[in-house]
Amino acid sequence: METSELLKKVRKIEIKTRGLSNHIFSGEYHTAFKGRGMAFSEVREYLPGDDIRAIDWNVSARFNHTFVKIFEEERELTVMLLVDVSASGEFGTNKQFKKDLMTELCAVLAFSAIQNNDKIGVVFFSDQIEKFIPPKKGKTHILRIIRELIEFQPLSKGTDIGLAVQYMTNMIKKRSIAFVISDFMANGFEDALKIANRKHDMIALRVYDHREGDLPDIGLIRMQDAETGQKIWVDTSDETLRKTYQLKWQEREIQLLATFAKCGVDQAKISTGQSYVQPLMTLFKKRGARA
Repeated sequence: METSELLKKVRKIEIKTRGLSNHIFSGEYHTAFKGRGMAFSEVREYLPGDDIRAIDWNVSARFNHTFVKIFEEERELTVMLLVDVSASGEFGTNKQFKKDLMTELCAVLAFSAIQNNDKIGVVFFSDQIEKFIPPKKGKTHILRIIRELIEFQPLSKGTDIGLAVQYMTNMIKKRSIAFVISDFMANGFEDALKIANRKHDMIALRVYDHREGDLPDIGLIRMQDAETGQKIWVDTSDETLRKTYQLKWQEREIQLLATFAKCGVDQAKISTGQSYVQPLMTLFKKRGARA
């Protein structure tokens, strides 16, 4: 991709996602993702209605007047984005490819994070760890992440979510908020997710295209698995085949929801054909209500 074209794409994504972060997500994000605890800030004179448990008896005795301790939330957090860059992201039949939707999701989360003075890091994964960007703050860092998301070319096509989660758990020692952004077309990640969620706050953002669960009647077509390269002929005019296809998708949906529930992981499901604003707002509000 030409440098000028890349910069235009970065700028376009920045304008859209930064605006959403500033005007829609910032407050909800802050409420949904709490800091590590409360830290002492200062003392001030006691006012009617103050909690008597906050009285600083040493200072009060020294000045012969009642003072209370003021605490503030230790706000700074580390946010990790685990981004699926496998070949299945190169699919989309409505508005955009899954990988483009994942790029926008990463950007809006990153801008929300730095607005709250949080660090942001990224793990790009396929069926191997493709790239690790350590957590940092600042707009320059965010723009680097967006550039990487747009132009990154993975070495492999497959998917191993468990490997990515385990890698993040080993690399990031402090408790962090970790978003796994993927279409979750993989198996065998439940144990890694469960273990990671004991140390970190794991969240699943599931990206999908509606055609993955609804096969249209368009006659005989040749289909290819983007990750394995396997090709097969499919007669989409076969109603039984279409119903079986849909049923398999529904079974997969039920299995995924059960896995996330078992692991204690919050999740949001986002389609290539819809705005991601409402699913993210719903996720943030749900978490904020529990806080």
